[in-house]
Order: sequence, then structure tokens, then C-alpha cells
Amino acid sequence: MLIEIAVLLGFGCLSGVTTVLFGFGGGFITVPVVYAFALAEPEHALGAMHVAVATSTAVMVVNAGSATLAQSRTGRLRREYLWPLIAFIGLGALLGSFAATAADESVLRWLFVAYLALTIADSVVRKGFVSRREDAPPRALGGFTTTAGGTGIGAVASFLGVGGSVLTVPLMRRKGLPMADATALANPLSLPVAVIGTVVYALAATGAPSGAAHLGYIDLVAAGALLCGSLPTIAVTRRVVGRIPDRAHAIAYLALLAAALIAIVVR
Repeated sequence: MLIEIAVLLGFGCLSGVTTVLFGFGGGFITVPVVYAFALAEPEHALGAMHVAVATSTAVMVVNAGSATLAQSRTGRLRREYLWPLIAFIGLGALLGSFAATAADESVLRWLFVAYLALTIADSVVRKGFVSRREDAPPRALGGFTTTAGGTGIGAVASFLGVGGSVLTVPLMRRKGLPMADATALANPLSLPVAVIGTVVYALAATGAPSGAAHLGYIDLVAAGALLCGSLPTIAVTRRVVGRIPDRAHAIAYLALLAAALIAIVVR
């Protein structure tokens, strides 16, 4: 147990860094590591992916909320890109969370893999993600992108427990925003996914693990250890946002997605 807590603390620190720098909220770090530990427990192995996704959403509530407060002081949270997109993401999150509790374990795992692979490929192939024109002004979100796109982002993100940054960051990049602004916006846009998903997973009864260490599908011990590592690093890492060159920031974002993809496939 001590070794498990120490490992979770370490990954919690890493999730804090990725929350601030990439807007992940911890999802791509916490899902693979909690999944690995849940597999190691015979009584939870059958629902390991559900436990991983649920625990990830609970951690994201705190991580994304803390990062949003920290970044609100920098002026990077542009209101015109937040509202009403955040409302439609919340609607989609409600639909996706209920669907995830009833989904087959293997389906959930391989959709997570496919989601990562397609996002990496799209960001590499499509112009505007790795490099952006410095002289081009950012473009506004269209009505279809805000409504249908926001609902889709919320549904996919809550279904897979990844917050939504993997969709919102590429979206903001395609609209011409710097990486620092795109990743900053990802945190408040992840909050409705995290909050709604956490409530649904916490109240889930059918198939959820039993015992004092779990609230529905949420592993409370794992969530607590991850947060003990992430919160201090969020406070420290927020000071370096904006100092990283834009292209390097974008490439690092894709490299981290690739690392998460490899981790879940190998496991």
C-alpha cells in the first residue's frame, strides 16, 4: 500500500504539471495509472477501466478548478471562447457519463485508445496545430461548433474520463489561439465534464466496487493520493506558463498524448 501511495503521489505531481501546461486536468495521466492498480486487485479487475475513468473525473474537478483560478489572473481565459460553449459541453457530459456506466469494459478501453490515436494523427496532419501564423488574428467560434461541437466534446470526454482538453485545445489552435491561451481555456471547459461525470459515477450502484475506499466507482484513496501530489505542483507550474515557445509547447502536448496512448495499449 505504501508503494502504491508513493507511486500515485508521483503521478499526481505529473498530473499537476500537465493540468497547467496542457489543460489535461490529469485525465491522461490518472486513467492509465489507476487502471493499472485496479487491475492488480482481483475484486476490482473486472471494472478496472470504469474505476480509472471515474477516479480521473473526481481528480479533474479539483485540478481543473485550481488551475482555472490560477489562470484567471493572467487574462488568458477569453470569455468569447468560454460561453456558451461551456454550457453545451455540460449537456454532452451528462449524456456521456450515463452511457459510460453502462458500457462494456473492453469497449471503454479501446475507445480510449482510438480517441488518442485519432487526435494525435489529426493534430499532426492538419495545419495550424504545431505551427500557427503569428500575424493572423484568432477566429471566432461558429454556431455549429459551439452547439453540436460542444455537445460532442462533452459526451466523448465524460465517456472516457479525459476532461475534454484533447478536443478543446486542437479546436482553439485551429481558431488561431496561442498554446498558452488554448491550454488555459481547456481547464474551465473541462469543469462541467468533471463535475457531472463525478456525480454520475459516485451515485452509480450497478457493478460499482463496494467498501469504504470507494464512492460508487471512485477510488477515494487513489484520488486523495493523486491530489496530494497535483495541487502543490499546480501552484508552482502556473508561473512558467507563457514562457515556453509556442511550437515547443504544441509538440510537447502531442508527445504527452503519444506517451499516454503507448501506456494504455501496453498495459
